[in-house]
Amino acid sequence: MKNLKWRILLVISVVVLSVIFLTPTLTAKLPPWWSKYLPTDKVHLGLDLQGGMHLVLEVQADKAVESSVERQVHELKRVLRRKGVHFLKLTREGTDRIAVELTRPSERPKFEKIVKNELPFMEIKTPELKNGKLFYQLVLKPKEVERIKKMAVSQALETIRNRIDQFGVSEPDIRPQGEDRILIQLPGIKDPQRAIDLIGKTAVLEFKLVDDSVSLDRALKGELPPGDKIYPMRTVDRMTGEVHETKIVLKDHTLLTGEYVTDARVRIDNRYNTPYVALTFSPEGARIFERITAENVKKRLAIVLDGIVYSAPVIQEKISGGRASITGSFSMDEARDLAIVLRAGSLPAPVKILEERTVGPSLGYDSIRSGLRSMAIGGLLVVLFMGIYYKLSGVLADVALVLNIIIIMAGLAALRATLTLPGIAGIILTIGMAVDANVLIFERIREELRLGKTPRAAIDHGYSRATLTIVDANVTTLIAAVVLFQFGTGPIRGFAVTLSLGIIASMFTAIVFTRLVYDYLLQKRRIRNVSI
Repeated sequence: MKNLKWRILLVISVVVLSVIFLTPTLTAKLPPWWSKYLPTDKVHLGLDLQGGMHLVLEVQADKAVESSVERQVHELKRVLRRKGVHFLKLTREGTDRIAVELTRPSERPKFEKIVKNELPFMEIKTPELKNGKLFYQLVLKPKEVERIKKMAVSQALETIRNRIDQFGVSEPDIRPQGEDRILIQLPGIKDPQRAIDLIGKTAVLEFKLVDDSVSLDRALKGELPPGDKIYPMRTVDRMTGEVHETKIVLKDHTLLTGEYVTDARVRIDNRYNTPYVALTFSPEGARIFERITAENVKKRLAIVLDGIVYSAPVIQEKISGGRASITGSFSMDEARDLAIVLRAGSLPAPVKILEERTVGPSLGYDSIRSGLRSMAIGGLLVVLFMGIYYKLSGVLADVALVLNIIIIMAGLAALRATLTLPGIAGIILTIGMAVDANVLIFERIREELRLGKTPRAAIDHGYSRATLTIVDANVTTLIAAVVLFQFGTGPIRGFAVTLSLGIIASMFTAIVFTRLVYDYLLQKRRIRNVSI
């Protein structure tokens, strides 16, 4: 009797927890106190059920290699100037190499020592001596190229995931595909184009000095000093709000980048009632920004995002505190999205959309309706068969089947898993598997009753002999489901989730719940016959 009480308590606990987790899915009208003490997660529908967006992106990892080499060019220039090594040319060539022209061949040992110490991942090719000058080729080692490409893909994956999480999409599916591709599924997305813009924005934030000593007209004719570059600039007419694009000459050297940004928030300009993005730098970034503004008072500092100048204010005084702002004719959505990408970080390399599909919600509704219809028809046929063939024991199996489905749906809500169309197929498969376990038990009990054993002995022997077979069959299927979940893609994972939950639930209802009912009837009701 003590064992019976514990099993009754276990079944009641499972049923109550299942109802609690399933209630937010069944009704949106929850009492105010519910969210304080009880879970509010619903069963999330997958892309194929509620509609949404399917994207396959290619990370252009070669651009990450180029950016890495470009940074090494600036670093090597700085070190050579500090060490007193004279060079005429130091530029990136192609994707993975640096071309260097030394004006004094006698400085060859000093130069090569600096490269080995500062750039150990670069291979020094044998230099050529022409017209009294040394020409070097520094080539990035293959292992370093491979490392940079892998790092670019993994960083892009993490950055995109952070952006989408802040964008507010529930249950996105983001995973690597192959060596340089990323698969993204966004269920329930309402504005596909905004999502694409948010995902694909490189968001490289740079601070550069404006070169006001150069005439824009002469610069446009090609008369640019070394180290200068023409950038497009976005200007806003404060009276009309119209956005115009002009040109501006900047010193190409980047003084500060967005990697030091720790926070970005949307604020409202009280003067013009327009949104802007307020930036907060890390302690190191704040020190760099303070030094830059202190050294360049009365000069213009351009804020460049993805190669476009958004503003170029005059530095009136040293700015401490580690704060800056990006102004422009932003809509509220544009400002929010810009803040998101700056908080999540810039992409290490541009991404290219290889495949884009939008699934309409009507198709999802049709899928749900068809899936539920097939589940209802299949379930009804099973229920009728069990009730007719196994009599009252069949009715008990039908109750266990309903409990099984409730536990599966509650498990999906509790695990915050996504229900997909293959997941519905997994539930339908589980219906058959759950009934199969009861069939094995019932047939064993029938065999024992034919041998003339009492109901108690028949039930004991029936469960003891069938349980091992049921556990073996379900555990092997569960292993296969776990493998499918680990290595499968979105739809296959959806099938694996419901199949796994179904296996666990079916073993509980077939072995624990139905046995509990039989034991209760034998011990409390003293039944003498089993309707089977």
